[in-house]
Amino acid sequence: MRPFTYERVTTPAQAAAAAMARPGAKFIAGGTNLLDLMKLEIEAPAHLIDVAPLGLDAIEETPDGGLRVGALVTNTDLAANTRIRRDYAVLSRALLAGASGQLRNKATTAGNLLQRTRCPYFYDTNQACNKRRPGSGCSAIGGVTRQLAVIGASDSCIATHPSDMAVAMRLLDASVETVNAAGENRVIPIAEFHRLPGDRPNIDTTLPPGDLITAVTLPAPIGGKHMYHKVRDRASYAFALVSVAAVVQPDGTGRVAFGGLAHKPWRVEAAEADLPRGAEAVTSRALADASPTEENAFKVKLAERTLAAVLSDARV
Repeated sequence: MRPFTYERVTTPAQAAAAAMARPGAKFIAGGTNLLDLMKLEIEAPAHLIDVAPLGLDAIEETPDGGLRVGALVTNTDLAANTRIRRDYAVLSRALLAGASGQLRNKATTAGNLLQRTRCPYFYDTNQACNKRRPGSGCSAIGGVTRQLAVIGASDSCIATHPSDMAVAMRLLDASVETVNAAGENRVIPIAEFHRLPGDRPNIDTTLPPGDLITAVTLPAPIGGKHMYHKVRDRASYAFALVSVAAVVQPDGTGRVAFGGLAHKPWRVEAAEADLPRGAEAVTSRALADASPTEENAFKVKLAERTLAAVLSDARV
């Protein structure tokens, strides 16, 4: 691990100002992703800004009946919250499907959203990776691609987004609240927060440099049957090959979002109109532009079958 300096801050705006004043600085709270990457020298921030003392760890009701989740609420506390379990069960289920209990105890809501989109080649510093070093190439293309993206990828990157929580947040149309160095607040719809790789895969989100996430807001509950199915190579502590988050209403309509398929949580709202017709109709439309490799072509059919299982369970 390379040397770095460290400071604690007392307000969100102070944290954002400190980040703007120190190019290359990183925020740290739970550190479940950042510290691993620092140990591997994939990330080498010159300065760490500890935001843990900011107290952004409350879950509060909003005037419209939704919830405002503080950026520092841990994954464990969010999954166990009574309102989340009752009204946003897909989110609770997605959180419990992610990582391990020890990591969920430390991982935060904002940190989960900001974890790096990555693949095994990203971790191997002997391999070319445009996410680690822009312009160096992508060793995953033409390499082992079984776990990697089948849609939304580019000639620069075919990694998949690892978060289970983010898939549920995308399904629920959450919004990300931020603050900048001037103390100005901004709201970013979750649909616009994560980005596809294009020719800049080193940039995972649309969050402006230096801005700090302060909360994630969930709209009023939408009812229905909440489901989250995750298919993975191991029963625990593994990223999804395919995951499906869904809310199914009594009349068969609803919403669906996929994980494990793209550089960000994958939701095509237009495809949701086909939910009453079944899983094949939905996935055919949602994955119409899929360009899988020979090794991961199975993911397209797996997404259909996983959604079919979700819809079958929702009818029980």
